Amino acid sequence: MSETENSPETAPIALPALVGRGAFGGLLMGLANLVPGISGGTMLLAAGVYRGFIDGIANVSLLRFKRRQLTLLASIVGAAMVSILLFAGPIKDLVVHQRWIMFSLFIGLTLGGVPLVWRMAQPATPRLWVGSGAGLLLMVGIAAAGGLDQGAGSGYVMSVAAGTAGASAMILPGISGSYLLLLMGQYIPILDAVHTLKEGLSARDVGLIMESMHVVIPVGIGVVLGVVGLSNLLRWLLAKHAQLTLGFLLGLIVGSVLGLWPFQAGVEPELGSMVKGAVVTAENLASIDAEDWPLENFTPTWMQVGASVALVLLGYASTWVIARVGGEN
Repeated sequence: MSETENSPETAPIALPALVGRGAFGGLLMGLANLVPGISGGTMLLAAGVYRGFIDGIANVSLLRFKRRQLTLLASIVGAAMVSILLFAGPIKDLVVHQRWIMFSLFIGLTLGGVPLVWRMAQPATPRLWVGSGAGLLLMVGIAAAGGLDQGAGSGYVMSVAAGTAGASAMILPGISGSYLLLLMGQYIPILDAVHTLKEGLSARDVGLIMESMHVVIPVGIGVVLGVVGLSNLLRWLLAKHAQLTLGFLLGLIVGSVLGLWPFQAGVEPELGSMVKGAVVTAENLASIDAEDWPLENFTPTWMQVGASVALVLLGYASTWVIARVGGEN
């Protein structure tokens, strides 16, 4: 971990620069938490504030308060909340209606985190490869399990569990909390709740705000539990088993793109099929939102394949540029 300890994110910088870097990382983390496949942890790593975020959360949870760490945390969390409130609705619409375009971009953004973690993990040892294999196998299993209908298994307990899963995106580079939410069937309902909250705040509509709280509050509780628990666990693992842990994170990043096959689209459900626990009938078919339609793979045109490859490269280059701006490279 000597390279990490000497990285720019741990070097002393002026407080205004620290706030600016934290806000930049928080904005990226907030956006990453809205889309399946991108890890907020990877974005913090690229922005150069990952270790500061982990150490800050761990110390705050142990009631150890340091001014610089609190300032960094405030800038990251504040910027992340603003970006989530502003972009939850548009991101959801793009994922629903332009899935192959968005998923191609997500693949590139996610793979851009590989060289970041690889550099942290040097020199490579057998423990690194063992950890990588374990992380990759875990993501293969998650991808093979498939997802649930969005909204399936809803309730306060599931919302808390979804929040805890989503928190992993803030802590673990390579793990996408939104991707896990997609698999748990909670991705669209949570985005809807956040969008409803934003609309309620904009219109000063107490009814809309209270409606969103049935999802936002339990998810928020889960996020706090997940962030506090994972930050302390990860800091301990990086201190005691750095190579194995970084290898595991590397495997998670590579494996996370397996569930992001871009060439799929929603298709109108057939009569008699089940959507969100209800039977599709001629009467309710028109009322089923496109976001709830089942997904099917399609054969892309050569132009779509070329555009997809270009978007993957664009996403990869974007993560590289972010890392350069953040000072990680």
